[in-house]
Amino acid sequence: MGRWMEGVFMEVSHVPSIAGAQTFRPTPHMDERGFFSRTLDADVLRTAGIDHAAFVQHSLSRSVRGVVRGLHVRRGAGEAKLVRCSYGAIFDVIVDLRSTSPTYRIWKSFELRDDEQVTLYVPAGCAHGFQALTDTADVSYMIDRAHDPSEDVSIAFDDPGLAIPWPLPVTIMSSRDRLAPPLADAITLLT
Repeated sequence: MGRWMEGVFMEVSHVPSIAGAQTFRPTPHMDERGFFSRTLDADVLRTAGIDHAAFVQHSLSRSVRGVVRGLHVRRGAGEAKLVRCSYGAIFDVIVDLRSTSPTYRIWKSFELRDDEQVTLYVPAGCAHGFQALTDTADVSYMIDRAHDPSEDVSIAFDDPGLAIPWPLPVTIMSSRDRLAPPLADAITLLT
């Protein structure tokens, strides 16, 4: 599905391997100055079934090549995210941890790049993480609930049950991510 809004086209695609996940691919306007790209459009989100007004926090992370952030999920109501790589490139991963979902325990990876400005919608109840593929990678997050550290759950990025093929050797991780439990233990923290 795609939508023209004021001369700017944004393609909306459902991610078949993760129920409820979607990508929003704009068509950047390019000229000799560089490019202009719409990265958020309330009407497009609304048409896709997402309430843009639900997003209450906008955050930005900067990572260097090889850094892995995640896999992170929140207990309780979880949190939905809109994720975009605004500078550089990342290998992005969603893991569906919603026990009632038809895609439960399935993961999907995406390459998000600054030259495309694709936004990924991560449904509440899914774990999310990424690895920086470029010397610098800036990732923009819009989150639908204020952050509460007491709800944070981390999952080992290298869990053998997930077998995610991270494309680069891991250079840096937070101690929280480095010490994260395997998926089976993390799931018990979510119930």
